[in-house]
Amino acid sequence: MSNKDTCAVAVMAKAPRPNHAKTRLVPPLTPQQAAALSACFLRDVTENIRKAGRSVPLSSYVAYAPAGCEALFDGMLASGTSLVLADGTIPAPAGVDGFGRCLLHAAASLFARGHSAVCLVNSDSPTLPTAYLEHAVAALARPGDRMVLGVSEDGGYYLIGLKAPHAGLFRDVAWSTAEVSAQTLARAAMLGLEVTALPMWFDVDDAASLARLTAELARRPGDGPAPYGAPATRRWVEQYLDADSGGTVATVPCPIVGG
Repeated sequence: MSNKDTCAVAVMAKAPRPNHAKTRLVPPLTPQQAAALSACFLRDVTENIRKAGRSVPLSSYVAYAPAGCEALFDGMLASGTSLVLADGTIPAPAGVDGFGRCLLHAAASLFARGHSAVCLVNSDSPTLPTAYLEHAVAALARPGDRMVLGVSEDGGYYLIGLKAPHAGLFRDVAWSTAEVSAQTLARAAMLGLEVTALPMWFDVDDAASLARLTAELARRPGDGPAPYGAPATRRWVEQYLDADSGGTVATVPCPIVGG
């Protein structure tokens, strides 16, 4: 299957290095634990994308930063996952700044590889239901220009899907605030894009959401929505966190997870 026949689904990710990855989880985690958990998230998100690829035509990527850290992902990702640089070091229109430049960099690079559509996914939602990824890819396969957006409970988004690299979607957005999804929808309206909305989900980026993830992984099957099982994250949580104490961190060393 050629690239033109597939949607590129790329996880936006920093290399999982202590003091660089998941820093908002420090505390309660140590920098080393936060980096290890980040590695588990990457494994699970890329495995989830691989699972979605059994039902819909997609190609899996990690859109990474910084440049030169490619070797840090060795053995960490699902089989078949490729790397594409997305550090924002590209020319961009005025107003496309910060994380918006990284998103535009990823989208433009993937379209340049010939993909018919692009989904950019966060690395903070390891239990995202696989059906949401499948729905996004299927929506982008329909005729006509459009955007797919999966809004996060904190006001950001966990997924944005495109059929063209519309820089205007990333212009003058207040990144890392509760206004991100609303501003993105406003930009889509200005561009005349039809929007397909995915169900809301949550990010794991602070102590409260980490405790929520711990509780979710401890639930019996059949409780609530059908989240992805996230086996790598589950193993890490079972070893290092106490689900009965709201995600309390165990006082044991935690090596970086590489596979």
